[in-house]
Amino acid sequence: MKVSVCMAAYRGERYIGEQIRSILSELRQGDELLVSDDAPGGETERIVRAFAQTDARVRYLRGEGKGVVRNFERVLTAAAGDVLFLSDQDDVWLPGKVDAVLREIENGACLVVHDARVVDESLQTIAPSFFALRHSRAGFLRNFLRNSYMGCCMALTRPVLERALPFPPDLPMHDQWLGLAAEKYGRTCFLPQPYLLYRQHGGNVTGGKTTFSQKVRWRIALLRALFR
Repeated sequence: MKVSVCMAAYRGERYIGEQIRSILSELRQGDELLVSDDAPGGETERIVRAFAQTDARVRYLRGEGKGVVRNFERVLTAAAGDVLFLSDQDDVWLPGKVDAVLREIENGACLVVHDARVVDESLQTIAPSFFALRHSRAGFLRNFLRNSYMGCCMALTRPVLERALPFPPDLPMHDQWLGLAAEKYGRTCFLPQPYLLYRQHGGNVTGGKTTFSQKVRWRIALLRALFR
């Protein structure tokens, strides 16, 4: 199975080099790492292109400046792999991640989510388990009401991706959409082992505060898209 790692980047020069090195140490020959840069022309582009010059597995894509959800859609659309891993620009992959995920997919899972250690800027542990903080586990209804599909810890099969693309308009969260699409398609797996250092810092790209009415509208739109 060919692996594609799909990273959405935006002014990520502070940590992206460390993240790329941790990813490449997990990949095999024939796999690929695609980085879609939503602010091209800067230091992030220079760093990624430098990796691409010395490692043919790395591909740089110029993003369209449409935000994180559409940037992930762009990079996923460009990927060629049978199994697609999502990646943020500022975390660190831990050894054994790819092998553990592929074992679960070979056993019939169509989407795998693994646990992560929450760390600070210097990679010092804040919380040993993201799953424990979020009460993460599989299930369509529970993840529809309170999402526990964290993109940076996810990998999905191509059949799930083909059903999830194109993303619906005004999608608030790409990871929840992919997770729910997988729940509807087949079996998902939550691995309790942490295979990622989930870095928290002042520059994390997160969604803003939303009102209750916005959340209701988003979930109605999600249901319509999922059952269309």
